[in-house]
Amino acid sequence: MFFEAKDFTAAARILRGLVDEDPQPVAPRLLLARAYYHSARLGRAEAELRAVLDRDPVESYARLMLGRTLERQGRADEGAGQLRIAAALGADGA
Repeated sequence: MFFEAKDFTAAARILRGLVDEDPQPVAPRLLLARAYYHSARLGRAEAELRAVLDRDPVESYARLMLGRTLERQGRADEGAGQLRIAAALGADGA
């Protein structure tokens, strides 16, 4: 609902609570990273994506998002490496 309304700040607030309550599931953390990305809180997005990849190093969507997040932060070389890994893992849009 919040993503459809493009209210990424509210989405992040709700998802942050879910992730804090149970940090193990990957899906809420990925959504939280997306909310941070779309609300231009790129450092927080990067931290959440790295936490996902610590739990699941072959999560292709997390690699794709991390690559794009790094690019938006002006770290194109780092981002390109993540995008190559994402492509090798079969992520769409890499």
